[in-house]
Amino acid sequence: MTRRRFIAASSALAALPLAGSAFAWPNARPAPFRISLNPGNIGVAADQKSVLQMAIDHGYQAIVSMPDQLAAFSEVEMADHLSKMKAHDITWESGNLPVDFRTTEAAFSDGLKALPRLAAALERAGATRMNTWIMPFHNELTYTQNWKQHAARLRACAEILDDHDARLGLEYVGPKTLLTRGRYPFLRTMAEARELIADIGGTNVGLVLDSFHWYCAEDTEADIRALTPADVVVVDLNDARVDLSRDEQIDGTRELPGATGKINLKAFLIALAAIGYDGPIRAEPFNQPLRDMDDQEALRVTYEAMARSFKLVGEE
Repeated sequence: MTRRRFIAASSALAALPLAGSAFAWPNARPAPFRISLNPGNIGVAADQKSVLQMAIDHGYQAIVSMPDQLAAFSEVEMADHLSKMKAHDITWESGNLPVDFRTTEAAFSDGLKALPRLAAALERAGATRMNTWIMPFHNELTYTQNWKQHAARLRACAEILDDHDARLGLEYVGPKTLLTRGRYPFLRTMAEARELIADIGGTNVGLVLDSFHWYCAEDTEADIRALTPADVVVVDLNDARVDLSRDEQIDGTRELPGATGKINLKAFLIALAAIGYDGPIRAEPFNQPLRDMDDQEALRVTYEAMARSFKLVGEE
């Protein structure tokens, strides 16, 4: 389930009674950030094989992993896919955690039972990242109850991923407009997310750092500089709507990187470079005009927005 659909479903429940080549950084590490393609984020439909071809055609340097599809690859298909990635210097980004840890114990248990097989598929492909998001409200659980449930369930997921040399990234969701969508507000800042990660424990759990949520949560460049590369699993790059204040921003309607200049992406990226993060960065704008574009045009304009934003790091 996408976050947009999850929010819509949760809002309805709230009304009911409670029951190519890499960009080289000036004076920086030889391994730079990598522009990653996650087609679903920009409204482009693709399977695991077609997303690789899209990346090759448009110059992306990393691609999303799709654990269920990778698990179905034959040995020949896997070898061919990895060979094609290597030939075009394309690496893995991250894949969505396929476990429902937000609802019933039965749903969580079912997802957890399936996770080892999917984590093994990632390991077989050489992919090392999975990610999910933390919704900043709940209709039934208080902050403490929700915290305990998240910590216990995500700890169980992280332990399985660790057995397969994979990391788990957690994305805090920053807009204040979401806090009132359910009865009980929950975490929405980097500091709270880091506290949850510490409570989960383990060395393979870190942040999904999204510029939009960083902005909405009033997090700072200094907050990023306090991190290490190990603290950041994957990064999302987005801009905010120019017609809304920080506190009015809506999670489901964002802009491509650099489209409005509302978010200080230069400071965001420079801070990431300063701590030594050199992994994949993807766009996740939830932008309807982008989704309405022809697929090839959407792929092109997204790549160009990312490339322009990366160049901010080299500016004086």
